[in-house]
Amino acid sequence: MAIIIDGKATAMRIRSQIKDEVASLKDKGIAPGLAVIIVGDDPASRVYVNNKKKACAQAGIYSEEIALPKDTPQDQLLATIASLNNRSDINGILCQLPLPSHIDDRAVIAAISPNKDVDAFHAANVGHIMIGDYSFVPCTPAGVMELIHSTGTPIEGKNCVVIGRSNIVGKPMAMLLMHENGTVTVCHSKTRNLKEICEKADILVAAVGRAKFVTKDMIKPGAVVVDVGMNRDQNSKLCGDVDTEAVKEVAGYITPVPGGVGPMTIAMLLKNTVMAAKLQNAY
Repeated sequence: MAIIIDGKATAMRIRSQIKDEVASLKDKGIAPGLAVIIVGDDPASRVYVNNKKKACAQAGIYSEEIALPKDTPQDQLLATIASLNNRSDINGILCQLPLPSHIDDRAVIAAISPNKDVDAFHAANVGHIMIGDYSFVPCTPAGVMELIHSTGTPIEGKNCVVIGRSNIVGKPMAMLLMHENGTVTVCHSKTRNLKEICEKADILVAAVGRAKFVTKDMIKPGAVVVDVGMNRDQNSKLCGDVDTEAVKEVAGYITPVPGGVGPMTIAMLLKNTVMAAKLQNAY
């Protein structure tokens, strides 16, 4: 029976460390600040933004919400970002995705200063991640790495499988595992023999967005299984990409949904914001 990887406990430990670091920085005249932009009234986005604001308050980080109407023109959003780029009291900027259909996500991401891009989505930061010379890491993959480390499992030399190739999770996840000398296979909708590939994984990260997609017969006994998914099953119950109840009979470690990767994402956002404040103040 798999050991449950407690994302809440790991996140709280990291957030406690961040709170102490923020207090220390404030003693030196450095007050980390984060701006969160939300466009429209998507209910899920509102929940995420509220959670980020609450986490900032608990860590002692200044946060500022910029809420814009759904019909905000793209030029106005870009002007708002330009203004935040020029503010010394704002160290990190994120624009909550998804954006309304008339706004180009890529243009918005490109407009954020790489030095304030605490989501690590800007092409410059993606390039730094590729070559292993980075300050910011996308929050979800960074959180996954922390959870893997918490198990005490060394990544070096391990067969690592990432299911999903999104720019936000799959691709940077693969790069981070490679930077720690894992042997990485990235699987996607065109992958052949998926089951056979997964069966060889010592570490498996599921980020495909399909409820209970990863089944018991795909898991190597003793594997570390990290479930990034956030879905609803046929009974509208929250679940991940992994059939947790069945898979935990085979895996060595597994993350729950909820309470696994989710809490880590916000912890890593706080960590990136503090890093941004330190870099901008040459600390």
